[in-house]
Amino acid sequence: MLDIAADLRRWLAEGRTFALATVVAVGGSAPRGPGAALAVDTDGTVVGSVSGGCVEGAVYELCRAALDDGRTVVERFGYSDEDAFAVGLTCGGVLDVMVMPVGADSPARAVLRAALADAGAGVPVAVARVVRGPAALLGTALLVRPDGSREGGLGGAAVLDRTAAAEARALLETGRTGTVELSEDGARCPGGLTLLVESSQPPPRMIVFGAIDFAAALVRAGKFLGHHVTVCDARPVFATAARFPEADEVVVDWPHRYLRRTATDARSVLCVLTHDAKFDVPLLAVALRLPVAFVGAMGSRRTHADRERRLRGAGLTEGELARLRSPIGLDLGALTPEETAVSIAAEIVAVRRGGTGVPLTRSGTPIHRDGWPPRPGDATAA
Repeated sequence: MLDIAADLRRWLAEGRTFALATVVAVGGSAPRGPGAALAVDTDGTVVGSVSGGCVEGAVYELCRAALDDGRTVVERFGYSDEDAFAVGLTCGGVLDVMVMPVGADSPARAVLRAALADAGAGVPVAVARVVRGPAALLGTALLVRPDGSREGGLGGAAVLDRTAAAEARALLETGRTGTVELSEDGARCPGGLTLLVESSQPPPRMIVFGAIDFAAALVRAGKFLGHHVTVCDARPVFATAARFPEADEVVVDWPHRYLRRTATDARSVLCVLTHDAKFDVPLLAVALRLPVAFVGAMGSRRTHADRERRLRGAGLTEGELARLRSPIGLDLGALTPEETAVSIAAEIVAVRRGGTGVPLTRSGTPIHRDGWPPRPGDATAA
């Protein structure tokens, strides 16, 4: 749902009634993950997508039916040899899609409005909806913020909302969207139920250290991947907004000093393009001790070997050094700044999604994977 937040905010502001279809579970090779959404209003206008085209027509009809009868339903779409080219996923996957009407008197409407407003303002927010359980609870929604405040409810006992809020906050902390199974005892709900928790966080940061020509191309790639991109360099003649017009920020400061004082988190990506020991060694000594998603550094293999020697001399452990991706990027044979940026971006995606970097014709692994490797205790994430 949050992937079409702008359209849904506009529809709510205009007072439209619509049906919202959301992917709530996937199996096998499915094109979209949990949280992907499609909406249809009473005029038949469509926004969003749940499958990249495979089952859009059937989901559209379910939405029209929901607008007519007011019922929330969960439908499974899958592949079979008998009807591979009928309604289904010819890629071999399975999608569970929940379709719920959102009318003027819908209990979930106010919760969705608040969640979409927060997401649009860049405020972290999570929305939990019941996607499996008693019919009376199906589609009920609970909004949860990082401070523990919440709006709406799941229509059950108070303990159900408290348990759901705790689970949603855990996913929100890492910006994950996924399903949560609540036990019968924990939720006091006979038979148990499943929640889809959608999280919205500000865009993850990419910090590019080194205001060189390769950095300009990497800034564009980072923006394309959805990052908030900062360029940092100690040399004011090079670190200018005019040279990096697509960057969200251009900072003039010593890289290690800036990294110490700026905010990073488990989704942050740090790309060191300085390949100058006086900049990158103190910078990497800080970076490799931060709980960020990716730390990569540009340079030849000879530069990398010298850099590792200097970092060991600075007291970094072998475990900390093992986090460094250097030389940065996948082996694409890249030469130009743009090709190099593609190489670096490809490695970032591979790390994020658990990819191998091997051509799909030879990999033999699933095409679609989950996101940043889950931490122990995380719920199923997408």
